[in-house]
Amino acid sequence: MSESRSSRRRRPVHWWSRGSGIRLRVWMAVNAVLLSALSYAVYAAVTSNAQGAGYSGLGNAPSSPGVLDRLKGKNEPTVPSKEQFLRPDGIYYGAATVKAPYDTQELDQLTTDAGGVRTTMTSFFLSWNQKFKPYSITAAYAHGTLPVLTWEPWQGGTQNPKPDEILTSNTDQPDYQLADIIGGRYDAYITETAKAIADAKWPLVLRFAHEMNGVWYPWSENVNGNHAGEYVQMWRHVHDLFTRAGATNVIWTWSPNIVRPVPRTKLKPLYPGDAYVDWVGMTGYGVHEKSPAITFGPTIEQIQAITDKPIIIMETGAQIDTSQLQWVNNFFPWLKRHPEIIGFVWMEKDRDTGARANWLFTSSPAEKEAFQAGLATLHLTTGQPATTTSPTRTSGGSPPASPSASSTGSTP
Repeated sequence: MSESRSSRRRRPVHWWSRGSGIRLRVWMAVNAVLLSALSYAVYAAVTSNAQGAGYSGLGNAPSSPGVLDRLKGKNEPTVPSKEQFLRPDGIYYGAATVKAPYDTQELDQLTTDAGGVRTTMTSFFLSWNQKFKPYSITAAYAHGTLPVLTWEPWQGGTQNPKPDEILTSNTDQPDYQLADIIGGRYDAYITETAKAIADAKWPLVLRFAHEMNGVWYPWSENVNGNHAGEYVQMWRHVHDLFTRAGATNVIWTWSPNIVRPVPRTKLKPLYPGDAYVDWVGMTGYGVHEKSPAITFGPTIEQIQAITDKPIIIMETGAQIDTSQLQWVNNFFPWLKRHPEIIGFVWMEKDRDTGARANWLFTSSPAEKEAFQAGLATLHLTTGQPATTTSPTRTSGGSPPASPSASSTGSTP
C-alpha cells in the first residue's frame, strides 16, 4: 500500500495540474489571442462600413466579404463619384419606408412585393433637432441603394395633424425662422453635419427644405414670420457652409410640392439657381386624378421654364379612391415618355406609419399587380455613368425613352 502511494507521488505532474498560476497565464494568453482576432474583425468591419463595404451596384443584393478577404484587401468597392449618379443610364426607383435605410428584412419584403425588383434609392428623413448618422450612408449602399436624405430645418411636427392644426403645430416654430438660419444661429450644427457627410465620402442625395412653396412647413416664406426672398438666401447660406466643409459628395435636390394646392405661389422666386442645385425634385400624389399628367404636368411646365436640371419625383403614390388603379396603371407609361424625369420615390407608408394617407402600392391586390407590371417595363439604372450606347437591361422592360418623346403634360 505504501509503495503504491510512493509511486504515485513520483509520477510526473501534468503542467495543467501544477497550480492555478500556470493555468491562469495560459488562459490569459489564449484570451489575448482571441481578443486580438476579435478586435481586428471589428476593426475590419468598421473600416469596411466607413468605406461602404457590401456595395455591389445599385439594385443589387449586398455582398459581405469576410475578415480574411478584408485582410487581403479584396472586395473593397471603389467610391463612386457624385457625377456618376447625376445623369443615370436608366430610371431610379426608390422607396420611403419606415425603417430605411437600415432594415434588410424590410427591403427584402419590399423586393418581394414589387415582383422581385430591388430599389435603387432609399429615402429617409432627419429633422434639425437630430444628429446625422454617417452609418445611414453605409447602410444604404450596402443594400444597393443611393441614399436620399430629406433634411428638414425644424424640430419636427405633430404626427398626422388635423387640417386646422397644421399651421399651429407644424409651422409656428420661431426658433427656426429663415432669418435665424441666414444669420448663423445653426452654423455649428450645419457644419458638423456637412463634415460628417464629407468624411463618409460616398455620394448622398440631399433633399433640403422641401415643399417650400407650401404653407405647412416653418421654412416656407408665407409662415413663421419669414419674408420673401429669405428662402433662397437660406439655401445658399447652407450650401456655402457645406462647400467650406468639403462636402462635395452631396447631390443638392431642390424639391417643391406640385402646384395643385398652392397655385398662386410661383416657383421661380424660390429657386436658388443652377450653381446651387443638381436635381429638381417634386412631391406629388394621385388624388382623384386618373392621369399623372394631370398631377405633375403644370409643375413640370414651371420647372422647365426655370432650369433644365434633371427632374426626379421625390414622393409619390396614389390615394385609395375610384381613380387609384387607373392612375397607377398610367404612371409607368407616362414616366417612360418623359426622359427629363430620371426617377421616382414611392411613399411606402400609411397613416399608421407616418403618412397622411395610405400610399402603399400593396393597398390592394389590384394595385400591387398594376405596380409590379408597370415596374417591370422600366429600365432601372445600375448606378454606372451614362453611355451613348444602349444600356443593358437589368430589371426587364424597354430602355429609356428618347429625347423625342412626347411633350410634358401629354395624356397616357
